[in-house]
Amino acid sequence: MIDDAISGKKHEGWRKRQINSVLADSRNDTIEEVAREIEKMKAFGPDTIASFASYIRNMKDAQTKTT
Repeated sequence: MIDDAISGKKHEGWRKRQINSVLADSRNDTIEEVAREIEKMKAFGPDTIASFASYIRNMKDAQTKTT
C-alpha cells in the first residue's frame, strides 16, 4: 500500500470500476451497432466497407472486445 502511494498509483473504488464497466459495455455495443450499419451501406465497394467496419470495431475497449 505504501509503495502504491509512493509510486503515485491511484486505486479505484468498486463503484467506479462497476460504472466504468457498464459504460465500456454500452460504448462497445454502440460501436458494434455503427459497424453493422456501415456494412449495410452501398455507397462504397465491399472491400472499403469491410475496412471501415473493421476500423470502427477496433475502437472498442480492449478489455471487453467480443467481436
